[in-house]
Amino acid sequence: MNSKTPSESLTVLTDLVLPSETNHINNLFGGELLSRMDRAASISAQRHSRNIAVTASVNHVAFTKPILLGSVVTIEAKVSRAFNSSMEVYIDVWVEDRVSGVKSKANEAIYTFVAVDQYGKPVIVPPIVPETDIEKQRYESALRRKQLSLLLAGKMKPNEATELKALFD
Repeated sequence: MNSKTPSESLTVLTDLVLPSETNHINNLFGGELLSRMDRAASISAQRHSRNIAVTASVNHVAFTKPILLGSVVTIEAKVSRAFNSSMEVYIDVWVEDRVSGVKSKANEAIYTFVAVDQYGKPVIVPPIVPETDIEKQRYESALRRKQLSLLLAGKMKPNEATELKALFD
């Protein structure tokens, strides 16, 4: 199976924040943003695997800046690391200033998807070869995030979490 780069899975969704998508103080609902991120990440995972990709978990979400009514929001998703049948997808959320057009980072998230066949059975996905510095950083830290998730879920024993142990040695 041939390796792929994160840029081959890049998915960019741009949309406007409408009144029905905001709370009482005119900020985008968190659930609405999660839904948009899930769609972008799903497309990214499918582009990488060339299979159906289902959401396995939302590993991290940071709502660092409010996204206001009328804002132009751009969601960028890329596969940051592939394991056997699972893929970590890193998502960056940008808000465009209406006057200057300058984009600033508003939020980020990390989702995990599993590639499945038409019967829902997991299938092997291609490995990732990161190219840029940020892709390399996200790739390297993905294994630690996976081990932490497995450890917290009781699916891995502490002595098996070699990447996490290395942080404390």
